[in-house]
Amino acid sequence: MSSKQEPVVLGKIGSSHGIKGWLKITTYTDSVEGIFNYSPWLIKEQGEWREVKVIQWRCQGKAVVASLEGIETRDQAQMLTNCEIAVSAEQMQDLPEDEFYWRDLIGCEVTNTKGYKMGKVQEIVETGSNDVLLVKANAKDGFGKAERMIPFVTEQFIVEVNLAEKQILVDWDPDF
Repeated sequence: MSSKQEPVVLGKIGSSHGIKGWLKITTYTDSVEGIFNYSPWLIKEQGEWREVKVIQWRCQGKAVVASLEGIETRDQAQMLTNCEIAVSAEQMQDLPEDEFYWRDLIGCEVTNTKGYKMGKVQEIVETGSNDVLLVKANAKDGFGKAERMIPFVTEQFIVEVNLAEKQILVDWDPDF
């Protein structure tokens, strides 16, 4: 791959399905079908990414199954169980100005409107109502916090996201 950017993980291969090499697919895209909008896929085997093409896919009850080029038997399919599915970063479409990919928020420095540096975004947690930034506090946090959970609600708690400078400005009390 020519790009320096890491591939973007969009799902994972589950168990084999049937005897002809079909695989169950776990998707992390908004809709389960969304993962099939990307081609080729990259799958990670023994720490190395390799390209694969989806030949066919279909919904199977609540699950999704797919047939991949070169995978024709149950044994071949079982070798891919638990492999991550990714696409090159270039395949990801640009989002509107007020939307962000979660991967772009990880590592951003979080500062509140009073200038207090709260730490860096470690991960984003999906809750039923809204996403939550899990912010790992700085080593010598003045409020003795190890981490903070800040709801990702724009205009209420998230004042500004500056991806170019990896900064997020929040209206949040550092004591929370």
